[in-house]
Order: sequence, then structure tokens, then C-alpha cells
Amino acid sequence: MAVLEVNHIKKVYKTRMGGEEITALRDVHFSVEKGEFVAIMGESGSGKTTLLNILASLDTPTVGKVLVGGKDYSTLKDDERAIFRRTNLGFIFQDFNLLDNFTIEDNIRLPLVLAGENHKTMDQKVVPMARSLGIDQLLKKYPYEVSGGQKQRTAVARALITRPSILLADEPTGALDSRSTTNLLQQLCEINRSGQTILMVTHSNVAASYASRVMFIKDGEVFHQIYRGDMTRNEMLDKIFDAVTVLMRGGEDSES
Repeated sequence: MAVLEVNHIKKVYKTRMGGEEITALRDVHFSVEKGEFVAIMGESGSGKTTLLNILASLDTPTVGKVLVGGKDYSTLKDDERAIFRRTNLGFIFQDFNLLDNFTIEDNIRLPLVLAGENHKTMDQKVVPMARSLGIDQLLKKYPYEVSGGQKQRTAVARALITRPSILLADEPTGALDSRSTTNLLQQLCEINRSGQTILMVTHSNVAASYASRVMFIKDGEVFHQIYRGDMTRNEMLDKIFDAVTVLMRGGEDSES
């Protein structure tokens, strides 16, 4: 069952000076099944950030549709779209996006507060979620008192606390050291094995090798895809390195 359907979307921007048109996405078409872990890769300017913004309902396509759970969010009013986003999508960012004047606990709890849940229900959700990510001893601390890896795990907990249909991760390992990166990616795999659908934009070959499918964007289109199948992570990593080399040199569309 497809939890996300991207139907031939195109995105065109107009510059302020002269009204020149810039095509960020040309014809992107794919679907993501429930429980998949998909990584999106591409060079700077390839369109992957524009694509993520559209998937996150922060932007709308010029042409085409994006369906989440069969629902086209572009038909919703702004306030309805905000509720839809909060209910169906969880977000992890490279720079964590935590509130420094909120404790770790309150950062995790924030989406529940916005959803209007009562405090008893919040407590029943926050503590188990923090425990599953190994940060239950940090709940009374503030973001500036914990490490980068712990900040990102807090961000993961906040993103998952509403049980979203899709977890969207934008360069989630970009601000982490190698040890914290490995720990986070292993945790994302555990979260994915529990049934959570994950879509991750990354420039890191290593990060992408943890995914079950890697999709490469070039010049606003899906250029190439790699499916893990029975490959080990190291074999997947080799495939990604080969694809990135082809991507940088130019080449023919293909699928593995």
C-alpha cells in the first residue's frame, strides 16, 4: 500500500527581476510503500530540497499532485493543511530545530501541545518514547546541556510522538560526528523495522546505505534508483558510490 504518491510533479519559480522562469522539478513520479526507508540523493541544485519542501506540504507543485494516505493536501486551506501536516508528517532537520528555552521533555511534548492533548496522555507518550531513544534521563535538561547526538535523538522523539504516517529527515546526520551518525542511523533502522515509513534527504553515501531504496535526483527528475533487496549494507554502499560517480559524470538513466 502506497503511503505517499508523487504524481508527475513539476515546479517552476519566477524570479523577481524580469519574471524569468526557473524549473526546479521537471517530471518527478514515484511512490513510497508503507514501511519503506527511502533515501533521496542529488547534487546541489538538483531539486531534492524543492522536492522535500513539496512533500512536507511547505510548498505546492506547479503541475501534478502529491498524495499522502490518498489525500491531496494542496486542496486544503492553510489552517487545514497545518493540521494535516502535524498529524501525518514528522520532521527531522540537520540543525535539530529545538527550542533552547524548553527542556528536552517540553521539546518532545510540543507537537502534542499543539494538537491539544491533555497532560496525562502526553506523559504516557513522552516517557516511553524518550526511553526507546535512550534519552529518558535527559528530560529535565535543556538542549544546550546535551550533545549533538542527544539533540538529534530529541528531534527524532519529537517527530515520532504523534505517530506520523511518514518521517521526513533533511540531512539528519549533517551536524553529527561519526559515532553519533552511526548511532542515529542504527536507531532510524530500528524505527523503520517497527513499521515507520522514512524518507531521508542526504548527501552522505554512508547514510543512504542504511536505506532500503536510494533515489537519485538529477536536473529535476528521478535519474536512477537502487533497491537493497538482499544486499548487505557494504554492498549497498558500493552500489551508491558507483551511482554517484555516474551521476557526477553524466550518464544514462537506469535502475538496479
